[in-house]
Amino acid sequence: MLHLPNKKIVIPAIPAVLLAMISVQGGASIAKYLFPVLGASGTASLRIGFSTLILLAFFRTNLLKVTKKQWLYCLAYGTCLGAMNLVFYFAIQRIPLGLGVTLEFTGPLVLALLGSRKKLDLLWVLLACSGIALIAPWQNNNVDLLGAGLAVGAGALWAGYIVLGGKVAKVMKGSDAVGVGMLFASLFVLPFGIFSGDLAAVTVPLLLLGVAVALLTSAIPYTLEIGALRQLPPKTFGILMSLHPAFAALSGLLFLDEYLSLKQWLSISCVVAASVGATYFSRKVR
Repeated sequence: MLHLPNKKIVIPAIPAVLLAMISVQGGASIAKYLFPVLGASGTASLRIGFSTLILLAFFRTNLLKVTKKQWLYCLAYGTCLGAMNLVFYFAIQRIPLGLGVTLEFTGPLVLALLGSRKKLDLLWVLLACSGIALIAPWQNNNVDLLGAGLAVGAGALWAGYIVLGGKVAKVMKGSDAVGVGMLFASLFVLPFGIFSGDLAAVTVPLLLLGVAVALLTSAIPYTLEIGALRQLPPKTFGILMSLHPAFAALSGLLFLDEYLSLKQWLSISCVVAASVGATYFSRKVR
């Protein structure tokens, strides 16, 4: 269960992960509206910067009580987190959100495959692989290959985030881990936004949108995920992440008018089926 501090709200691990994904993809759609003005680095800087302030203030993290070991774990966790967000924003600046998230999922997918020990788990991974194979730009010259490559790179960082998140959650309280991790993520991302000049175009309305993006894509989901990682092994968590492409495609359709082909929807259906199977049977085998 995920216990929010000073609250009586208790969220089981799997619903927490699903809520986190809905929040992330809704926020990503809003973020794409900022790209024409702030660029990917400026948008990522607002997202990560505001998320850090919100989390540290809400959880009242006492940085003086963080041990050297916890600082080191959070340094690795936060740097990976910041790099993942920055690279992904550069990716979806070039390709549709649904395609970007699906290609990004190659990271958790490989992690799930490496961690699989049961034949049934392998079936869900293979089904998700089929979905990604359908949506990958094998012969589509209209797909920006650099954007696709960046999405795959973000996926590798995503796998690292899953592993490091599981480790940091074992050495400190989840709320503190997220706050301190986001602090390091900010230190990694903000220089890109500053030295690129993207942040020079910030206005009050854009700042307010930045706060909304921060809440939806970082503060809320990472808090939910760090609690879920205490209960779910990296393998199970990675397979559950396969729902991200479906939420991303729907979010892109509803908010960005990014239409997908029948083949692309079929690929997403494969990924969703893999996630549903993994979610259902994870309760049986654990």
